[in-house]
Amino acid sequence: MTSTTTWTPPACYYAPKYTPEQLQKYLEAIWGAESTGHEWELGQRKKYVDGDPYKDFNKDKAGKGYWWDSYVTPGREGDPHALDCDKDIFWVDKGEAPPADAPQAISARMLAELAYAEIRVPSTEVTLAPAGVTKVNLPTWAWLDAATFKPVSVTASVPLLGISATTTAEPVSVRIDRGTADAETYPASGVCQVASGRVGEPYAKGKADREPPCGVRYLRSSGTGSYRLTATVTWHIHWTGTNAPGGDLPDGAFGATQQVVVQEIQAVNR
Repeated sequence: MTSTTTWTPPACYYAPKYTPEQLQKYLEAIWGAESTGHEWELGQRKKYVDGDPYKDFNKDKAGKGYWWDSYVTPGREGDPHALDCDKDIFWVDKGEAPPADAPQAISARMLAELAYAEIRVPSTEVTLAPAGVTKVNLPTWAWLDAATFKPVSVTASVPLLGISATTTAEPVSVRIDRGTADAETYPASGVCQVASGRVGEPYAKGKADREPPCGVRYLRSSGTGSYRLTATVTWHIHWTGTNAPGGDLPDGAFGATQQVVVQEIQAVNR
C-alpha cells in the first residue's frame, strides 16, 4: 500500500541481536580474519573484553540482558538512511530503556511503522453495472463487495522484549477517476464513502430510474477504444501496542484501473 504522504517506515533500527556468547563468536570470527585492521581490533577488544566499558562480553550478565545491534528494514537495503544506525553494538539490561543516543531503538511505535509496510490490501477493482460495456448517458453503478472490503491488520513483535504492535488499515472511501472529462460521477465529488462495510450499492432490477450512490455517467462514446476507470481506496491507518497509547499513522491509498467501453445508443426514426 502507498502512503498518501511522503511518509516511509524507518530504514533501520536497533534491537536485541546477541547473547554474550553469540557476540563473542561473532566478533572473534571477524578478528580472526584480520580484515579490519589491527588498530580497530585493539579498540574492539578494549571495549568488549578488557572492561572499557564492558568486560568479557558481559558474560557475568548472561540471561539479564542482550547486546543490541542495527537491522536494516527489508526492502530498504541500499537506501542511504539504512546507514543512519551506525552506533556500535551496545548492551541493554532487561527492563531498562535503550540509551538516549540510540533514537532508532525498537519500540511499539516503530513496530507499528514496520507493520504498516507489510500491510497487503485486497484489489480495488469495482463491480460495474452495466459491466464492461455501457451506454452514453446511462448511469453506471459501481460498488465494492463487503466480503472483501474490510479492515486488514498486521502485528509485529519482539518476544525477547515482550512488546508488540498491531497496525490496522480500515477502508474509508473510494475515489472514482472516470478516465475522461466527458463524464459525471456519483456523487459529484467522485468520492464514495464506506457505509456498513461496503462502498456503493449493488445494482438490481427496478433501480434503472435511480441515480447510483456511487458510479459514473459517460457523456460521450469511447469510439473504437475504451476509457480507463480508476478506483482508489483511501485506508485510515491506526495502531495499538504494548504499553503504548497507539494512535494514527498516515492514511494509505491503493488503486486499480479497468477498461470501460462506452457506446452510443442507436435509435431509428420512421
